[in-house]
Amino acid sequence: MPGIIFALSVALLLALGQPTPASAQGNSETYRQLNLFGDVFERIRADYVEDVSDEELIESAINGMLSSLDPHSGYLSPKNFREMQVRTRGKFGGLGIEVTMERGFVRVISPIDDTPAFRAGIQAGDIITKIDGTQVQGLTLGEAVELMRGPINSDVVLTVARENVEEQFDVTITRDTIKLQSVRFRVESDAAYVRIMSFNEQTIGGLRRALKSLTEELGESMTGVILDLRQNPGGLLDQAIRVSDAFLERGEIVSTRSRRAGDSQRFNAKPGDLANGKPIVILINGGSASASEIVAGALQDHSRAVILGTQSFGKGSVQTIIPLAGQGAIKLTTSLYYTPSGRSIQAQGITPDIFVEQARLELINPNPQRQNEASYRNALGNGNSDESADADEDADVGEDADADVDKDETEVAVAEEQPFDYQLSRAVDLLRGMKLFQKKVVN
Repeated sequence: MPGIIFALSVALLLALGQPTPASAQGNSETYRQLNLFGDVFERIRADYVEDVSDEELIESAINGMLSSLDPHSGYLSPKNFREMQVRTRGKFGGLGIEVTMERGFVRVISPIDDTPAFRAGIQAGDIITKIDGTQVQGLTLGEAVELMRGPINSDVVLTVARENVEEQFDVTITRDTIKLQSVRFRVESDAAYVRIMSFNEQTIGGLRRALKSLTEELGESMTGVILDLRQNPGGLLDQAIRVSDAFLERGEIVSTRSRRAGDSQRFNAKPGDLANGKPIVILINGGSASASEIVAGALQDHSRAVILGTQSFGKGSVQTIIPLAGQGAIKLTTSLYYTPSGRSIQAQGITPDIFVEQARLELINPNPQRQNEASYRNALGNGNSDESADADEDADVGEDADADVDKDETEVAVAEEQPFDYQLSRAVDLLRGMKLFQKKVVN
């Protein structure tokens, strides 16, 4: 093994180039640190209480080096690398949650719709402290994720800490094959509602099909498009760019800036708008991260969409997957995202144009005593008919009002039993208002 360490040291020094007087001291220090690594490696092999394979030690060393940089860099074993490639195609095994590491614990960015984690009630912002009784603190993100994986139909118990809940609690989740339907759509009142759950290879095709179908169904009555990116943990950069481009005629979509200025990139839109200029409202929340923030930021900066909801997650870093010949890959943070106006998404997120928290509607007064002019004693008639007819009409109004109260209470009670999406309701109302305003401007 010392020979291997020596070879690695020589290779690294060669990669650094021929030493100059200014760099010789730095190279010498690098070589000293590699020797230190070799000494520690040999000591573990010789004296550790249990036998550990060289492969495990080296992989752990590599992963420790990468994960110490930031929460999103890490080593992918050959198995994990293959799983990641499958996952970006839209199908993989697991629980269905996007996670990151925060203060030594696993934090849920977002559960993926219609997955075991979603159905078990895991929420964005949940902190996972134990996995099957094993403390998460002290593990790398990759190690924690590996514990959550397992055979299909097997159970895993997550111990969860949740904001505003005093004590931690256990959630048992049955692992399953996660099949991601990237895009779902429906008519929502008179709006085209499109929900993107994550950005994978199926996303842009699904978006095109959705808008074509909804446009044909709604016709001229369509008020606009609601693009729902809530709980969307992100995904492929190229898909985020193509989704943004689908609604923009021109201009920058996103730029990436790295340590070296020459490696920075800018991505621009091409002519063509799938929404044909119709107004767009984008829904975001704390579970909207990465690729979904790119789309929201691009359309917000170009004033192409109104962003409604709550502050997004704030993951604005770019990870490059670098395959290692026959040895998996490394996931390395190489640059940061910037919106067209030059805003960094990292650790800030996208601020909505209209801040709307999710809410539940309640009937404030279930038995209102409705008062109006006609209910007053000796109220004047409206002059449209004789007084006796007015009196009859007043009596009828009173009876109908009572009937309406009973009917309204029944409908509200039924509505409260069904899931009500307050943010979506506000988006629908906003589109109607925008359409009405446009009509008035034209007239």
